[in-house]
Amino acid sequence: MTKKIRVLTVDDSASVRETLKEIIGADPDLELMGAAADPYAAAKLIAQEMPDVIILDVEMPRMDGLTFLRKIMQQRPVPVVMCSSLTGEGTHTLMEALEAGAVDVIQKPRIGSREFLLEARIRVCDAIKAAAAARLRHRSASTPSPSDDKRRLDSAKLTADVILPPPHRRSNAAMTRTTETVVCIGASTGGTESLRELLESFPDDSPGTVIVQHMPEKFTEAFARRLDSLCAVTVKEACDGDTILRGQVLIAPGNRHTLIRRSGARYFVEVRDGPLVCRHRPSVDVLFRSAAQYLGANAVGVIMTGMGDDGARGLLEMMQAGGHTIAEDESSCIVFGMPREAIKLGAARSVLPLSRIRDDILRNCAMRERT
Repeated sequence: MTKKIRVLTVDDSASVRETLKEIIGADPDLELMGAAADPYAAAKLIAQEMPDVIILDVEMPRMDGLTFLRKIMQQRPVPVVMCSSLTGEGTHTLMEALEAGAVDVIQKPRIGSREFLLEARIRVCDAIKAAAAARLRHRSASTPSPSDDKRRLDSAKLTADVILPPPHRRSNAAMTRTTETVVCIGASTGGTESLRELLESFPDDSPGTVIVQHMPEKFTEAFARRLDSLCAVTVKEACDGDTILRGQVLIAPGNRHTLIRRSGARYFVEVRDGPLVCRHRPSVDVLFRSAAQYLGANAVGVIMTGMGDDGARGLLEMMQAGGHTIAEDESSCIVFGMPREAIKLGAARSVLPLSRIRDDILRNCAMRERT
C-alpha cells in the first residue's frame, strides 16, 4: 500500500482548519497529521513529527506565515503550500513566499456552491500532492511521489474539447502563414521561478509569447507585474482581445481560459470562462490546442515543470500542426510530471534543461520567420 502524504495545516481560522480537515480526510492519498492555529503551535507539532507537506496561512497572530516559512527553509526545508484569501497587498506577500521557497499558492476554501467546493477540493488536493513530489533545496529524494493518474474525480476529466473542438471538427485550422511566430508556454508547480529565470533571459525584441501558469485568480496580475519589473520584455496579464506583439508576454489570468485567435495577419487572445480542463482553469491544453489550430507552423510550444498531464495532448497537436515543441527535462524540473507525459506521447521535438530552452526557442522562431 502506498504511504499516505501526511499534512500539517497552520491557520488561525478554525473554520478554515475544519474545511481543510474535511478536504484532506476525503482523499485516500492524504492524511491530516495535525492542525495548528499559529506557527508556535505548529513548531511543537513539527518537533514531534515532520510532515510531508505544510499548508500555511499568510496572516496569523504572533508570527506571520512568511516569517515562519523563512525559518522552516533555513532550518529544515519541507514542501510548503501557502493558503491565502489573495486580496489586495496579500498578493505581493505571496510573491515573496514563492521566492522564499514555497512550492505553490492556493486560495482559501470557503463556503459556496457545490461546484465551487468540488473545484476547491481538486485544487487543494492536487497542490498537496504536487508539493509532496517537488524537489526542494537540501531535501532528500525520499519524498512521496503519488501517481498523477490515481483516483481522479470524474468531474475533472474534461478535456480541451469542452472549450475548443478538436482539429478534425474544424475547417479553418492553421491558415496561411505569416512572418510572425508566437511562443506558447505552459507550467504549473515550480513554474513561477522557472518562468522568471526563462523570461529574464529573453531579449526585448523576442517573439510574442502567451503563458499559462496554473495559479489562482488575482495572483496572476501580481505575478505579471513582478516579471515586468525584472525582464527586458513587457509582461502583462492577458485581457480579452489583446494583440500578441513582439517584445510582449501575456500571462493567462487565473480562473479563466486563454486561447489564441487570428484575424487576418493579426494574432490575439480570447479570455473566457468555462469548466476545469485537465483539472485546471486556465488550462495549458486549451492554449496549446488553439495554437495548433490558429498558428500551425507559426508556433513554438514549451511545456515546463508541473504535476499531472495538462498540456501533453495539446503539445502533440501543436507538433502535428507543424510547430516546434519543447519539453523541460527532468534535471531542472521541480516536478517532472507535465513534461514527462508530453515526452511519453512523443509530443516534444526537443527535451532540454531550463538553461537551454531560451536558445532553442529563439533559434526556431528565427528559422520559421526566415522561411
